[in-house]
Amino acid sequence: MASAEHKRLAYLDAMGIQVWKARRAPPHVIGSADEHPPTPEESVVELPLEAEGTGTATETAIVEPEIPAQAPGVLEFAASADWPADDDIPWPLEEDGWVPAPDEPEPDQVQDTLSPEPLDWESLERRVAACTACALHQSRTQTVFGVGNREAQWMIIGEAPGEQEDLRGEPFVGPAGMLLNEMLRAIGLSREQVYIANILKCRPPRNRDPQADEASACEGYLKQQVALIKPRIILAVGRIAAQNLLKTNLTIGKLRGQVHRYEQIPLVVTYHPAYLLRTPTEKRRAWDDLRLALGTLRQNP
Repeated sequence: MASAEHKRLAYLDAMGIQVWKARRAPPHVIGSADEHPPTPEESVVELPLEAEGTGTATETAIVEPEIPAQAPGVLEFAASADWPADDDIPWPLEEDGWVPAPDEPEPDQVQDTLSPEPLDWESLERRVAACTACALHQSRTQTVFGVGNREAQWMIIGEAPGEQEDLRGEPFVGPAGMLLNEMLRAIGLSREQVYIANILKCRPPRNRDPQADEASACEGYLKQQVALIKPRIILAVGRIAAQNLLKTNLTIGKLRGQVHRYEQIPLVVTYHPAYLLRTPTEKRRAWDDLRLALGTLRQNP
């Protein structure tokens, strides 16, 4: 009788889906403050770069995700040779470099400049659509409010809308959005099961980094979204998102590998999908970040 793994591979082959196998990481490129050479034991797996407009996540019913007993299936997001056979292991794993975050101060309340009272979803969305709190409203096509399950356990927070997001009014579309979909699929989630938002609701000109006054003007909106969703875990995607949420200038390399808090909600930092497209050797570390987030969620029911 064929093993479960052989059946899975045969099923994927019948669907025309290529399964990527582990290979050794190429020589490390020195020059980034956030980078450090991988150890000899590390291996990485490339994700297929599909043409824009393809590769969207399959729609599934909204159910609580389970920590995968084996390495992620469809795209083999990380090497699977040493993945444990069962999920009855302590999470997060100390040998993966996880350390607890230090105690942090009580979070601030939702900005009074946004609303003295919490808003419902419809009122908040209207407020964002009509916002003129910073100069970005003069150049936007439309605001990018957020998308996904408003009762999600997972909240994904990125930096700011890009050109395609500004045109479509939805965060994380295009190649980076497709890679984010695959990262979510690797941990058993679809795009429809999480809530995705950005630090900014309007696109900065030429996709430049958000300015301090722009992030401040949008901060209250994001806090209202977090308060409405009440997620159990937040994934901060990229340096800009992490630094703004945690009010720090630390590099992403120093922010990864530990559990932070935002509004008393556990927060894990990982690389932006756009960075992973440019630097695929870091996908192995992004997988470690996803495992840390999964383990944190499991430890905090």
